[in-house]
Amino acid sequence: MKTILLVDDETRMLDLISLYLTPRGYNCIKSTSGADALLYLDSHSADLILLDVMMPEMDGWTVCREIKKFWDIPIIMLTAKSEKPDIVKGLNIGADDYILKPFDEEELIARIEAVLRRSKSDGNTLNFKGLVLKEDSFELLFKNKQILLTPKEFSMLKLFLANPNKVFSRDHLIGSVWGYGVSIEDRTIDSHVRNLREKLRKAGFPADDYLLTVWGVGYKWTGKE
Repeated sequence: MKTILLVDDETRMLDLISLYLTPRGYNCIKSTSGADALLYLDSHSADLILLDVMMPEMDGWTVCREIKKFWDIPIIMLTAKSEKPDIVKGLNIGADDYILKPFDEEELIARIEAVLRRSKSDGNTLNFKGLVLKEDSFELLFKNKQILLTPKEFSMLKLFLANPNKVFSRDHLIGSVWGYGVSIEDRTIDSHVRNLREKLRKAGFPADDYLLTVWGVGYKWTGKE
């Protein structure tokens, strides 16, 4: 289920959009301010953000800039303004699309699905609470800051992120990362996991909360919120 973060200071608009999206299978998270949205993203993930432009204290443009500094999440701006400069401004600061209020339900759904398709086609990418693993370019980012991994660490993390809550035995990890038939000691796996945790910690990601040891079995990446 895709999670969409809705950001608008009007609760009626949040309720209306949620009414449109929930029956389509989307999980809607409502935020009534930019500050609340940024706080949510600090500890949760989202597949797409619907962001209102005209909000008090922190407008949508400011929120968009802040999100794009740290997270690689597609954003659709919601605006009542039809002037071309406002639309161009949103696109120039990182928005992926825009939609004018009032909008048609089917148009909103179509734009969301189009942006999600484009985001998916950008490459094999895994996202988890600010972590972005880009398989095609062999990059790992946390809040848009690169974390350098060895090829084995990268392959191991990709396996964990693609299979949250699945317990991997050391033998399974050896076969998946090094290849079956290769003679690798269990402590080699433990060493790689230890190094991976340390690199994630140094980047500010709470690795100990998610990359867990299952005693007597192996390791797993917990997908808890």
